[in-house]
Amino acid sequence: MLKRTLTCGDLRAADDGRQVTLNGWAYRRRDHGNIIFIDLRDRYGVTQVVITQDAAEAYAAAEKVRSEFVLAVRGTVRLRPAGMENPGLDTGDVEVVVSELVVENAAKPLPFEIRDDVEANEYTRLKYRYLDLRRPRLQENIILRHRSVKLMRDYMDEHGFLEIETPILTKSTPEGARDYLVPSRVHPGKFYALPQSPQQFKQLLMVAGFDRYFQIARCFRDEDLRADRQPEFTQLDVEMSFVDQEDVIDLISGLCRQQVAELTAAAAPSLPFPRLTYAEAMDRYGSDKPDIRFGLELQNLGDLLSDTGVGFLKAALAAGNQVKALRGPGLATLSGQKLRERVKAYEEVVRIYGAKGLAWLDFPADGESAPKSPIAKFFNTDELAAIAERCQAEPGDVVFIVADTGKVVAAALGELRLRIARDQDLIAPGQFAFLWVVDFPLVDWNEDENRWDAMHHPFTSPKPEDIDRMESDPASVRANAYDIVLNGVELGGGSIRIHQRDVQERMFKLLGHSPEATALKFGHMLDAFEFGTPPHGGIALGIDRFIMLLASEQSIREVVAFPKNQQAVEPMTGTPDVVDTAQLDMLGIRLVSIEKKETP
Repeated sequence: MLKRTLTCGDLRAADDGRQVTLNGWAYRRRDHGNIIFIDLRDRYGVTQVVITQDAAEAYAAAEKVRSEFVLAVRGTVRLRPAGMENPGLDTGDVEVVVSELVVENAAKPLPFEIRDDVEANEYTRLKYRYLDLRRPRLQENIILRHRSVKLMRDYMDEHGFLEIETPILTKSTPEGARDYLVPSRVHPGKFYALPQSPQQFKQLLMVAGFDRYFQIARCFRDEDLRADRQPEFTQLDVEMSFVDQEDVIDLISGLCRQQVAELTAAAAPSLPFPRLTYAEAMDRYGSDKPDIRFGLELQNLGDLLSDTGVGFLKAALAAGNQVKALRGPGLATLSGQKLRERVKAYEEVVRIYGAKGLAWLDFPADGESAPKSPIAKFFNTDELAAIAERCQAEPGDVVFIVADTGKVVAAALGELRLRIARDQDLIAPGQFAFLWVVDFPLVDWNEDENRWDAMHHPFTSPKPEDIDRMESDPASVRANAYDIVLNGVELGGGSIRIHQRDVQERMFKLLGHSPEATALKFGHMLDAFEFGTPPHGGIALGIDRFIMLLASEQSIREVVAFPKNQQAVEPMTGTPDVVDTAQLDMLGIRLVSIEKKETP
């Protein structure tokens, strides 16, 4: 083997005349008859190598080289001829004239080209993920991930935190999502659960007196997938003793600012990050994870239309529902046909979120003509003027109106807001807009199961001033919880925890757990709280999501080395797969047919 003396990204003009050996993959090959050019690639860069007929053996070998052959070359560095430099490469001022070339391994014809604008579908990319990962963009993403995690570790160490591992094989406890279960051979009929998070263990580390814990933690949740969700994921897990909400927010704000400053070309965001209460976020943006890179806030029209003659709006207000509006900048400048098509598409958006319809008012670009939308004739002149003023609608804008329950209005207009921003190019690239959302409700009513669910998780502390209302008015109790949002994506969430047994027992009772079930599932936590548990709190940041945003990707699958697809399948290895009957027998497991429910 010709062992490399440098990588394919090292050579510069100052290396002219140097004897070098390079190893890498044949990225591109160009045969000019009596001279062959090969772009040799490794993860460090690309170097052009030149093989002439003067090196007969090397030339004969180069004639057989195809894409992704693994090569070793030895030769002399020389400056490229004037005007032939490649400014797109760090090594673009030089090339290597080859005296010896060895094909270390050939490659079959590729299922897709190794380039960033690959056209292969996702299944093919994942089936040949080891080839997909050769693409420069994915390699840059994985390198960015390494740098990000290293920066996190250094930051936490500088702030006095200890990295402590917690168990992967643990106990199944009801914390929200479904657990992945692992059968025990040693204890037939019993199961381990893979952790949804290290939540209970990190709290127990506070009981143990470690004061400041963190972990780059692997977590597992058996839930439906989407672009920013995987069945196994990684989070920066943090817990601190003797702190309040502000301590956690300050710590994580500093970490996030450092990540942007050191890992991207964007300007570091200013501290402190903006902050909204949950109620404010839902009222203004229709979402508890609003994207604040653009405006378009939801506007309440209820007070303006209290005496309206528009029947469906009057009925909605009489029923105690909401009437809210959203401005669509510039949409009235579209041609009549295009505007109708856009409105039809937006009607489909709001219906997905439960809205029965979408009313709209166009304000013509000439600033003088009356709105031409079907509903405009039902409003009087004063109402139209008041709506335009409330929504800050300018000539050429369209105002969209939804009337329904507060929950439906928020969801429908919140999603429509994002759709309009994308359609109208309102989001400038390269921005990192962080936001803290605080004062969440402690619990949320589950209509399907007629019970209260924890808004975050059952260990989240109520606001001290609200604890007395946990039984009498649960809906009014605020959680001592906080989420950090980046560009409309929930980056992480945390809370100050319950650290007293009686309060924790009240929380479990509120969530419908019997004393017997509580003792069975959470007895170890309740017992620990009787041995001097300090006040404590923490947070978990989704590393996959954070890297996705830092890398300006649309899916976390682009920043995970070996991800699952949206069916939780890993095509390369065929995971999940059947197992041998002998293995099931050893575990005392018998398979039965399960009728799969169709997704609504």
